[in-house]
Amino acid sequence: MENPQAAVGRPFAERFGRPPEGVWAAPARVNLIGEHTDYNDGLVLPLAIDRRVTVAAARRADDQLRLVSLDKGEELLRLADVRPGAVRGWAAYAAGPLWALAQDGVAVGGLDLVLASDVPIGSGLSSSAAVECAALLAARDLYGGPDDPARLAAIAQRAENDVVGVPCGIMDQMAALACTAAHVLLLDCRSLEADQVPFAPADAGLALLVVDTRVSHALADGAYAERRAACEQAARILGVPALRDATQADLDAARDRLGEQRCRRARHVVGENARVLAVVELLRAGRLDQIGDALNASHASLRDDYQVSAPELDAAVEAALGAGALGARMTGAGFGGCALALVPAAAADDVGKAVAAGSAERGFREPAVFAVQPAAGGRRVA
Repeated sequence: MENPQAAVGRPFAERFGRPPEGVWAAPARVNLIGEHTDYNDGLVLPLAIDRRVTVAAARRADDQLRLVSLDKGEELLRLADVRPGAVRGWAAYAAGPLWALAQDGVAVGGLDLVLASDVPIGSGLSSSAAVECAALLAARDLYGGPDDPARLAAIAQRAENDVVGVPCGIMDQMAALACTAAHVLLLDCRSLEADQVPFAPADAGLALLVVDTRVSHALADGAYAERRAACEQAARILGVPALRDATQADLDAARDRLGEQRCRRARHVVGENARVLAVVELLRAGRLDQIGDALNASHASLRDDYQVSAPELDAAVEAALGAGALGARMTGAGFGGCALALVPAAAADDVGKAVAAGSAERGFREPAVFAVQPAAGGRRVA
């Protein structure tokens, strides 16, 4: 994205006839590994990437919210009208955090806000959390509120859960707020304990590629909620607070009571938590080039047990591995969106071409393939 002030500051002044009080940005994220574990009190390993949502904002003397997306258009709302179930579309992601901040005890007032993004929408890179966190940081700095990233992440999560209506975990919001450059964030989604783990692919002669299949997913359509409900049911059957507390032995012993589908869902979560810990151990030992097997196993589990992959994602993973990737997997909630591939830097172009060719052979849309760098979390930028 161009200079943040130019990207949103100039359009803000043109639309509202005054300069903004500030400019804020929050990044998209890629989850290296640890998929669908967050709402099971589990472990995740996301990194913020160098694509972001940027907002310019200024306070108003009334209770109006004038929200402008340079891609989506304009919405005019009253703060009193922002509540669960009352706001639809993209505006819910920008207005919801103001409602949630008010629920946290902050006296939030009106706001003019202009938003720009270079995050592909619906790609599984969590553009929604980036919008929420950028808007929340603006409102927090203008009206007050907590500094702690974990508390801010919980406020942003509440906005998505209650106002948008998606029962997401807290991983995306924590990644957008708490990540640091050249690291992945080991996040315990129960305690919110966060640890920065070194992750600098370029220093190891590697590149992390994102493959945007351009197949959009909609998490509010019930598929995400169904997976979450199945996990909660499995935990109740097993007699544990969450699947974080289950073992494979527990699943084997309760197979008949769980039923085949719930058993498969739970098996993914249990195995994925173990894979996160295995990857962290390798990264801390400086063996980044050896995490590929865990990435591959994660994709197979998401495809076969959790059943959230898509033909386009499977084709991208297969083509990337065939062209020399060390490991590849779908990332994000699934049903489309993105895959990632860890590749030797010298082979990055070849892997990208192979993925495009593999998609074309199957009649899929041409994917966008781009390298990402581990970036810092959200902050004020002007």
